[in-house]
Amino acid sequence: MERGLPLRSAAGENAQRLAWPRENRILRRAEYTACYEGGRRFHTEHFIVFVRFGRGESPAPARLGAAVSRKVGKAVLRNRIKRLLREFFRHYVRRIPDGTDIVVVAKKQAGEAALRQADVDRQLGAALRRAERDARHEGRQAPARS
Repeated sequence: MERGLPLRSAAGENAQRLAWPRENRILRRAEYTACYEGGRRFHTEHFIVFVRFGRGESPAPARLGAAVSRKVGKAVLRNRIKRLLREFFRHYVRRIPDGTDIVVVAKKQAGEAALRQADVDRQLGAALRRAERDARHEGRQAPARS
C-alpha cells in the first residue's frame, strides 16, 4: 500500500465532513442554563437529559450540548463519552424537531460502566421518545421532522 499525500488528504476530507457543525452545538453558558431551567428533565441509567422544544427561531436546527464532569473520570474517558453522545445525535438528528435543544449530562456511573454505542442509543432514544410524548400530552406541539 502506498503512503503519502493522497491518503492524508482523503482523511482530511473525511474529518471535515464528519466535523460537528457549529449550528448544531450549544456553545454558551446562557444557552445551557436556558435548557436546564426551561426544559424537561429525563433520567436514564447513565445520563440526565434536558430537552427544550422550540427556541422560537423558525428554521433553527436541533442542537446538542454535552456536559461530562471530572467526576465521571479522566480526560480520555470523558472525551470518549462525548464522542458517543455526538455519534448518537449524528444518527438521530433527523428525528428531532427543529428548534429543539438537548443537553446531556453524564452521571458518575457513566464513567464506571463500559458504555457502548448501543447502550447510549438505547438510553437516549428512550429519553427522547418520552420527551416527545410528554410534549404532545401537555399541548406543546413537538413538531415532527419531515
